[in-house]
Amino acid sequence: MQIAAISVDPVEISRGHAQKVGYTFPLLSDTGAVVIKRYDVLHGGAGPKGNDIARPAEFYVDAEGTVRWVNLTENIAVRARPEQALAAIDAAK
Repeated sequence: MQIAAISVDPVEISRGHAQKVGYTFPLLSDTGAVVIKRYDVLHGGAGPKGNDIARPAEFYVDAEGTVRWVNLTENIAVRARPEQALAAIDAAK
């Protein structure tokens, strides 16, 4: 299993944020929002200065690329708990 995060932020900002908070997984940059749009989580104009950002979301995508679980929210402070995500992954196996 591989965990990764995707953001519309440029590489330099993502790298700095990952280092600051101690992420040990890849924090990928999608400045053109290509992947973010593909997963339908673009929140147009919701960022600072009206920039596009990604909606808070967690996905479990299996080895074949099939989305097995999605957690979407409109509130940036609300995220799935690790135990929720792990339970969803276990249930999808």
